[in-house]
Amino acid sequence: MAITQATEQATKSDPRDSRLRRALRTLGPGFVTGASDDDPSGIGTYSQAGAQLGFGIGWTMLFTFPLMAAIQEISARIGRTTGRGVVGNLCRHAPAPVLYAVVALLFVANVINIGADLSAMADALKVLIGGPAPLYVALFASVCVLTIVFLDYEIYARFLKWSALSLFAYVAALFAVHIPWDEALAGVFVPRIRWSADYFTTLVAIFGTTISPYLFVWQAAQEVEELQERPERTKLIRAPQQAPGAFARIRADTLTGMAFSNLIALAIMLTTAAALHRNGITDVQSSVQAAEALRPVAGDFAFAIFAIGIIGTGLLAVPVLAGASAYAVGEACRWPVGIGKKPGRATAFYGTLAGAVLLGVGITLMPIDPIKALYWSAVINGVAAVPVMVIMMLMVANTKVMGRFTIKGWLRVLGWAATLAMAACVAAMAATSLMG
Repeated sequence: MAITQATEQATKSDPRDSRLRRALRTLGPGFVTGASDDDPSGIGTYSQAGAQLGFGIGWTMLFTFPLMAAIQEISARIGRTTGRGVVGNLCRHAPAPVLYAVVALLFVANVINIGADLSAMADALKVLIGGPAPLYVALFASVCVLTIVFLDYEIYARFLKWSALSLFAYVAALFAVHIPWDEALAGVFVPRIRWSADYFTTLVAIFGTTISPYLFVWQAAQEVEELQERPERTKLIRAPQQAPGAFARIRADTLTGMAFSNLIALAIMLTTAAALHRNGITDVQSSVQAAEALRPVAGDFAFAIFAIGIIGTGLLAVPVLAGASAYAVGEACRWPVGIGKKPGRATAFYGTLAGAVLLGVGITLMPIDPIKALYWSAVINGVAAVPVMVIMMLMVANTKVMGRFTIKGWLRVLGWAATLAMAACVAAMAATSLMG
């Protein structure tokens, strides 16, 4: 049965709905994926970049946007076209050693990231209201697992969308400080490269935070979930007539999500550049430290909304990180997977998801430097991203995988550009380590 673009975008709604509700209904996996990229550890990276390098680092958000949007759109097309996630296709088209190495790297990186995010959320709540951080870690971990396991898929999908709106806290923080807009906009549109080890280390961290393999896995998997939840949709290799509406919806959703992600990241950079860098505070190594550093120079309001934003983004990002881990392991092992399934029908999937969060909690209790943990998470993510992206780009050019819907033109060019950029990041990380 043919499906129109309007139906694919799910824009038919009760006329009594608010404009916001109608807008949110058109957004899906791309928007949630983009928002989850600004997790507490990402906020720490962007805060460090703004404090250390000032407005001159803003250009990275403009540069990475088309690369990030392209690789995420490609990931979504894989799921919508084949009816399988990224790892589900990898296990059918990649050598087993490559598959298991990539999944292992992805799982380890996600667990470390989950631990770092839970720790940041707990520390943020502690600085806001006091109390024991370990208790808050357990509380946040429980909320993240219980909601994803027991909430109905449609309700949980709406919960993720509304959680993403917590990122507007950083827009409020931006307007709580004085921004010299001429200098800020010059930093966005005119790259200023500093030939120093610190500069390139920060640059690598930004690329590693912006383009991560868990984002590919999650967005493709959510496209598959949507196929299962919406009977009018069929994977495109079986229903090619649905392609125009599907691709239009994916592009709009992905562009919106990635633009939202990068705008929030830019707001964080500009806020910390104006409030911290211009006041001589250049050593910020975590999102909570950034919030605390804002208080004496930007006031209690900027401090509070920055800290509240950390908690809100963590509640969005931790389930996505854990879910991506479960999808990767489950698809590699060919288990029943999906947050739309009841726990009894996907026991191993949900067990892996809960296990990833539990291991993340364990990391918060270990004597591990959280800054080093985040660094190694970025390293592992960078290493894992390169083979995943290379194999993805090869798969989407293969008619045996994508049928008539192979990726061509500018989208393919940008996909390879993103892959080469990530490979350069890994090379830069290696060079930095050797020089250190």
